[in-house]
Amino acid sequence: MEDRPKKEHRTRQAGPKSDKGRRKNAEKNNPKAFAPLSGRRAEKQARRNMDKDQSRLHVPQVDRTPLEPPPVIVAVVGPPGTGKSTLIKSLVKRYTKHNLSEIRGPITVVSGKKRRLTFIECPNDINSMMDVGKVADLILLLVDASYGFEMETFEFLNILQTHGFPKIIGVLTHLDRFKNGAALTATKKRLKQRFWTEIYQGAKLFYLSGVINGRYPNQEVMNLSRFISVMKFRPLVWRNTHPYMVADRVEDLTDRDLLQADPLCDRTVTFYGFLRGTPLKSTTKIHMPGLGDYYPDNLTALDDPCPLPESQRKHLSEKAKLIHAPMSDIGGIIYDKDAVYIDVPGSFSRPGQRKSIEGSEDGEGTEEAGEEQQVPPMSLNPYLDHAKCLLRRV
Repeated sequence: MEDRPKKEHRTRQAGPKSDKGRRKNAEKNNPKAFAPLSGRRAEKQARRNMDKDQSRLHVPQVDRTPLEPPPVIVAVVGPPGTGKSTLIKSLVKRYTKHNLSEIRGPITVVSGKKRRLTFIECPNDINSMMDVGKVADLILLLVDASYGFEMETFEFLNILQTHGFPKIIGVLTHLDRFKNGAALTATKKRLKQRFWTEIYQGAKLFYLSGVINGRYPNQEVMNLSRFISVMKFRPLVWRNTHPYMVADRVEDLTDRDLLQADPLCDRTVTFYGFLRGTPLKSTTKIHMPGLGDYYPDNLTALDDPCPLPESQRKHLSEKAKLIHAPMSDIGGIIYDKDAVYIDVPGSFSRPGQRKSIEGSEDGEGTEEAGEEQQVPPMSLNPYLDHAKCLLRRV
C-alpha cells in the first residue's frame, strides 16, 4: 500500500468552494480600486505622459551608413593620471587578445560580426579636445573617484555642446584607494548625481577598481566592452551632411634632397583612414585642423586593412579578431616619420644569416638603395629573442 503513488490534487470546478475562489479573484481585480480621485490630477498626469513620449521622438534623418559601416570612433577622455592608457590596453586585450606596450595613434579592432571600434586617446589640451569632439561617436569620460571632477572635464563637456553631443559613458577609476566601504558608497552616489546633472538623468556610469598586472579586472572590463558592443548611435546633423576622415597613418613623401636644401619647403603628405559621412570628391577643399584648407591631388580607394568577418557565426573566431594599429607596435611593424621598424624573431634564422637592409642617404660612393648587404652577426641579448631591422625610404 505504501508503494502506491498518491493522487494529485484537483481543484473543484463546481460547488461552493469553487465559487469562493472566484469571489476572491474578483475582489483582487477590482477595476475601480485604483481610479484617480481627482479629474484635474488625472489630466495633468496624462499630459505629462504625453510630453515624455514626445520628447523621445526625433526628426527622421537619412541613414547614410553603408552596408559595411566604418569603425565607431571611441574617444577616451580624462585628466592626466585617470587611467586612459590602461583602459585602452584592457579593452584591446579583451577584444583581440593583444598586449599593447605603447599607444600611438588610433587603434581599430573588430568587436563583433558587424561592428568595429577605433580607440583614440585624447591628450590634455584644448585643441585636441576640440578635434576629438568633432569626430567621436562615443566618449568614455574617465573621472578619478579619489579626487572628483576636475576643470578639464567641464571644459570638454562645454566643447561637446558646440559640435554636437555624442553618446557619453562615465567611468570612475581609482576606487581601490577607498579603504572604508561607507565612504566608497557615499562617493559613488555623490559622483553619480553630479554626473547625471552634467549629462542627463540616468546616464550610464561604470566603476573600475584597482589595476592588476597593468590592466583593470577582467569582469569589469567585460561589462564595459559588452555595453559598448551593443550600443546604438544616432548620426549627428553635421556629420551626416559632410565627409570627414580620421587619419590612421601619415606618410611624408617629400624628396629628401628638397628637405636638405630647404627644410621649410612644401611637402607631399599621404593620409590613410576610413572615410565617414558623405562621399568625398577630388575637387572638394579639405580642412585640416591647425594647418588650413587644401585641395587633394589624388584620392584612392584601398583594401580594408581590418575587414569584418565573412562567415555569420554566432561568435567571433580567433582569426576574425583583427587589430589595425599602424602607429603602435602591433604585428611586429612600427611606422615612423621616415622609416619602418620590423621585428624579426631570431628563431626563424641563424645569427650569421641575418641581414640589414638600409637605403643609402648619400647618392655618391654607395650601393643602390634597397640592395641587400651582408653584415656580421649581431650580438643579441640572450633574453631578447628578436632582432630589429630598419627600412629607410629614399
